[in-house]
Amino acid sequence: MSKIGKKPIQIPTGVTIKIEDNKITVSGPQGSLERTFRPELEVLVEGDVVKVLPVKETKQTPALWGLTRALIANMVDGVVKKFEKKLEISGIGYQASVQGGDLVLKIGFTHPVAIVIPDGVEVKVEKNIVVITGRDKEAVGQFAASVRARKKPEPYKG
Repeated sequence: MSKIGKKPIQIPTGVTIKIEDNKITVSGPQGSLERTFRPELEVLVEGDVVKVLPVKETKQTPALWGLTRALIANMVDGVVKKFEKKLEISGIGYQASVQGGDLVLKIGFTHPVAIVIPDGVEVKVEKNIVVITGRDKEAVGQFAASVRARKKPEPYKG
């Protein structure tokens, strides 16, 4: 039994959920998100509640049950309000800017580092703060991690 998987997901007003085969589509004021889920699970919409139930018991079912429920809850949250990550760039001569569809970082290398901004993710630069927003929590977090991985913070200088 999955403790997280058992919890139903409340659907806020203005959000619609469609389920076809193993694909769920969540639409709301900020746009729509789509994801496929494993055949070991069944997703049901009952009124203003979404429930995730296991169809067949395997060793992985409890983990997949909780994961799928959490992913659907993040989709519902993302179409209502966008997710946001903030990265601070600090260092002498360090700069960031958005040029076209790229985030260009000047972070102490001999050349500027250009990172392609994925679809569904928006990037704004305010002085030395890079603000990453988007509907998909996974895409926002992954892009923030890839930006941070270009030059990790110096542990001794902050």
